[in-house]
Amino acid sequence: MPTLAIVGAGPGMGLAIARTFGSQGYKVALIARNRAKLDDLAGQLTAEGITAAAFPADVLDHDALAQALKDAATLFGGIDVLEHSPAPSIGSMALASPSQTNPSDVQGLIDLLLYSAITATQAVLPAMREAGAGTLLYTNGGGSVDPHPMLGNVNAAQAALRNWVLNLHKELAGTGIQAAHVAIGVWIGAGGPPGAPTAEAEEIAPLYWDLHTQRDEVERVFTV
Repeated sequence: MPTLAIVGAGPGMGLAIARTFGSQGYKVALIARNRAKLDDLAGQLTAEGITAAAFPADVLDHDALAQALKDAATLFGGIDVLEHSPAPSIGSMALASPSQTNPSDVQGLIDLLLYSAITATQAVLPAMREAGAGTLLYTNGGGSVDPHPMLGNVNAAQAALRNWVLNLHKELAGTGIQAAHVAIGVWIGAGGPPGAPTAEAEEIAPLYWDLHTQRDEVERVFTV
């Protein structure tokens, strides 16, 4: 059975992606900070007949993140697909327009989005290179493609991640390893800003399976 590792796993997109791959026979390694929440997700998946396990780690702690992925690979016999989706909480961070953005407004987001992606990739890529196969999928906001002034600092970090992923895709061409970027331009689930377009995680998750199996696209942008 192949293995999917989700970095930044949560009850929305993470769970939907886990179910999508789990229904295809994949084991699932769940990585995020909160052990209780991870155990709950793993329990839900197990109850549905999907093999899953929790590997708690703060994605901002590079050593802990790399160790969690190493532990997952040891338990499950390798990692075939990496999905990276830690997301900033809009309600708990300061937003800044481009002209009002200071370096400190961007640094934490760069750590969360780009540096954790680089760390996770470095943890799994050597084994994928050796096998000549693997998939690397990175979730991002729609502002990485079409930025919004009120999210100037957030979009800058998202764009940095997108640029790196698109370049990684080019570098890995012909190696058997697929790297792709998913830009989600909707609010996922209920509770979004009035008038904002919305979609359920279950509507978006099939994109990840398509990118993994079709292996011919560097990016999908989800909008409604």
